[in-house]
Amino acid sequence: MHIAQMGTGRVGRPTAYAIMCAELADTITVCDTKPGLANAFAEELQHVTASLSLDIEIIASEKDEDVCEADIILISAGKPRTPGVQMTRRDLAFQNGQIIKHVAEATVPNNPDAKYVVITNPVDAMAMVCKKYTKTKFVISTGTNLESLRFRSRLARILKVPVSTVEGYVGGEHGQNATILWSTVKVNCMPLGEYLTLNGKALNEEELSSYVKSVSKFIVDNIGGTEFGPAAAFRDIVRAMVRNTNEILAVASPIEFTGLPEPVFVSVPLQLGTTIGCPTYDALSSKEKQELTNAAKAIYQTYKTTIEAIERSSKK
Repeated sequence: MHIAQMGTGRVGRPTAYAIMCAELADTITVCDTKPGLANAFAEELQHVTASLSLDIEIIASEKDEDVCEADIILISAGKPRTPGVQMTRRDLAFQNGQIIKHVAEATVPNNPDAKYVVITNPVDAMAMVCKKYTKTKFVISTGTNLESLRFRSRLARILKVPVSTVEGYVGGEHGQNATILWSTVKVNCMPLGEYLTLNGKALNEEELSSYVKSVSKFIVDNIGGTEFGPAAAFRDIVRAMVRNTNEILAVASPIEFTGLPEPVFVSVPLQLGTTIGCPTYDALSSKEKQELTNAAKAIYQTYKTTIEAIERSSKK
């Protein structure tokens, strides 16, 4: 299994490290256009292989087009949000859209069978950009898998229960239109409402929703960026693909919505393995479906605006 990590910044490095430590690849390529960065990071990974006795080949590249014969390509290349500045993931769309277009077009010729996992923000719109320019069947966004982990962690702390007993997913957009899918939430295998009633507990849903949407900014402002949470979430996605676990994850894949001219990458829980399963959209409540539709409209608008800007720029 050959996995390529495109972009070795604050998110790309811990993601590649987590994937390596989980022994999900025989070969890992780390690619970054910043001179020296990929080679330096590859050296560090080599040192870790010695520590863990992992016979993994580590390849460094400074050119996207030099990456070849990868089975999975993870794209985290792009501009991150600036600590201390009021900005959303969507504010990164045009600049990162150009980067995604370049990576997509540069990697496709030498990686014809690769599956693409897009990490770069705004991730759902960027996955649509990747799909457009790779024309590859298997393209997913890491979506709201990270929000789902954040949600379960916070809910477990509020209810004072082990996090291993909490199930539940966040869907929609990775960003402002993330929505907790309350119909999927269970504690000790019981629907949340039943658990709360049985144990005489109450829950402030708005507070939880606010936490899920705002905690990343808190981390970015105080540390400079999110690292280990995303790395764990993205490792889980790659593990499902490599080991064909068919576990349910909240990743974004193309879904058709009434009124939108093309499928939009929206996160809905689905079974993920070597293939992309059908999203569990029909099992959701009507309110949740409406919130997903709202997310789809926002994602599509970001995508459309990005593509229009890229095309205008290319004509100059």
